[in-house]
Amino acid sequence: MSSAAASRQFGEGPLSRAVALIYRLLVVELLFLLTAVPGIVPLVLLDRDPSNLPLAAACALPLGPAISAALYALHRHRGDLADLHPAAEFWRGYRANFRPVLGIWIPWLGWLTVAGLGLAHLDAVGLPGWWAVLLVLAAVWVTLWAANALLITTLFTFRVRDVARLAFYFLVRTRGVTLGNACLLVVATGITALTSEAVLALLGSVLALLLLRTGRPMTNAIQEEFTA
Repeated sequence: MSSAAASRQFGEGPLSRAVALIYRLLVVELLFLLTAVPGIVPLVLLDRDPSNLPLAAACALPLGPAISAALYALHRHRGDLADLHPAAEFWRGYRANFRPVLGIWIPWLGWLTVAGLGLAHLDAVGLPGWWAVLLVLAAVWVTLWAANALLITTLFTFRVRDVARLAFYFLVRTRGVTLGNACLLVVATGITALTSEAVLALLGSVLALLLLRTGRPMTNAIQEEFTA
């Protein structure tokens, strides 16, 4: 066997790929926690009371760029032991997408805050009970849109309004992606409700990987149809 062939085989077996992925997940998780900790710590300490929703939204601001950077670093994974630069790729994605991601993240948090306050004070504003169902459905729909928009913003360079349009378009076109993201949303909501936001944060890199893989049909379609 030639030295070139041996070099190609080294680090490309199933075990090596698994080790490389685990290493990347661990590094990305640590960096995710590092960048998100200014929001996670006060978010965990807040009481789960509707009056704290605006504060919770403010605490969640650092999470958007952190999730985007995790998605970027995991997207760059090539699956072999020679590909061990997740920290550099995380910071590259964090710097490049910080402002564009906030352009999506802030409106989403604002909408969830308004919807949450509306649900908490339905009786006070005199709205009928069925409005609660509409608000929940709208919040879920907007959250699924935000998941698409976050992924598009992370992996592509489009104007914010184009990202918004593509995210809505692919909610309907790639229904498998929408259903998969809905399942991730249920899992994330369940983890948070049964434990705490801290436990969800500790699974940040794994959830980012699942979001990335669930959204692959959408990102492949965008790559083929909307980029040169």
